Amino acid sequence: MSAVTAPAEAVRAGRGGILLSWGRRNAWTLGLLAFLVVMLAFTKMIQPRYGPIPVQGLATSVLPLALAAVAQAVVVIGGGIDLSIGSMMALTSVVAATAMEGQSAEFGVAVVLGVLLLGLVLGAVNGTLVVVTRVPDIVVTLAMAFVWAGFALLVRPAPGGLAVQWLKDLVVGPIGNEWIPRAAVALIVIVGVTWIPLVRSRLGLSIYAIGSNRLAAFRSGVPVGRTRFFDYVLTGLFSALAGLSLTASTGIGTPVPGPYTLMSVAAVVLGGVSLAGGRGGVFGPIVAVVVLQLVRTDMTFLNVNTNLAVVAQGVILIGVVMVGSLIQMRRARS
Repeated sequence: MSAVTAPAEAVRAGRGGILLSWGRRNAWTLGLLAFLVVMLAFTKMIQPRYGPIPVQGLATSVLPLALAAVAQAVVVIGGGIDLSIGSMMALTSVVAATAMEGQSAEFGVAVVLGVLLLGLVLGAVNGTLVVVTRVPDIVVTLAMAFVWAGFALLVRPAPGGLAVQWLKDLVVGPIGNEWIPRAAVALIVIVGVTWIPLVRSRLGLSIYAIGSNRLAAFRSGVPVGRTRFFDYVLTGLFSALAGLSLTASTGIGTPVPGPYTLMSVAAVVLGGVSLAGGRGGVFGPIVAVVVLQLVRTDMTFLNVNTNLAVVAQGVILIGVVMVGSLIQMRRARS
């Protein structure tokens, strides 16, 4: 071996080791992504006409729940949980649609910024109550879910309002190619702009630290209370984004929280985020959302009672939890 080729082979070996390590860390997400590919192939097999337009519809319908799953993942990674995400989505959705109704496109920009600020405020209220009162976050956020849902009904008792056209154009239809939905591009941009810088920041590392071991993080100098507060603030921001996407995809405001909170928890579990905190990311829950939606879609194509889709989703989650428990037990023994 020459002196010139030795460093090159060392570099290739180092890159191979990095890729192998990355693959091991993200094995669950990669497996879930492979399962999604299989499901898409199955969908195409049972419905040969499943093409660009259904894919665009799938992406548009998945976007609000995907952002809700991101919101839930952020707080679960920090060792908490937020049961008010669906209610925050409803409140921000009706505020946006009501404020935009009959207004200009320029005013719509101001409304979007105001709704994002509202999401930060809602998350800050949740975070303050969790940190200051030291009441379990599941209790605090469950109570606040009723509060935010009540405010949403006060703003608009029934679905209504109207989104400005440019907001709807952001998520409806294709972009560039008929196989590339705008909703998918919007999701990638939002998550890329917010999550990637966050996970590499001191705040992101602190969130993972308190989720892994709160006492150890405190002894290491991590401001636990402040980190948990900002964790809920971020959850409020992503919930507001989810509410805006709901308004954009439907064109109106929806005051009813819907199943988004429970489905976001399901997506987090299926996406490989540990409910104990400290492990996981947001890509897995996003893939899980698409998988759960495809289950319902495939049952429709097979003329199966769509109510059984909920049963199927529950069976999938039970299986995931059992597999995850077995993996943790094997790791503990080794």
